[in-house]
Amino acid sequence: MTSSAATRFERSQPATLNGFQAASARLILDSHLRLLQRPLLPAEGDGDPAWRLYHAPFVVLAHDAAPDPVFFYANRLAQALFEMPWAELVCLPSRLSAEAASRAERQRLLERVTRQGFIEDYGGVRISRSGRRFRISGATVWNLSPEGSAVIGQAASFSSWVPLV
Repeated sequence: MTSSAATRFERSQPATLNGFQAASARLILDSHLRLLQRPLLPAEGDGDPAWRLYHAPFVVLAHDAAPDPVFFYANRLAQALFEMPWAELVCLPSRLSAEAASRAERQRLLERVTRQGFIEDYGGVRISRSGRRFRISGATVWNLSPEGSAVIGQAASFSSWVPLV
């Protein structure tokens, strides 16, 4: 994939004026539904899906398909967990969310997702901006692709993490 994939996503902070990143949210939600055959958001929720994704009670992150993928989406809980505001997180190469020692394992995971379409059993150690380490478990990682198109990124969602000392 070319580095142009890194510029294909709008990276302004979700807000009412941009529909809470409606296009990115739709890509994340539609790709999840198509690949996993179930919605990412609970069906019983009211309101705009993009707003609901941004305010979800679980972490959602997505990166582009550049050779060194960069995050283009991080919901509010992801921003809090990684201790980074939107503007900082969506400029971060996603590999930097893992400690250097864990990056080879993370790369193998992403390659597995590329081949299989998704995985639902990921766990690993991540690191926040302040250096706080935490272990995630039960993460779902899936390819992002508009229907009938090539993969243009990957997303991850998880609701379970434990701080490490």
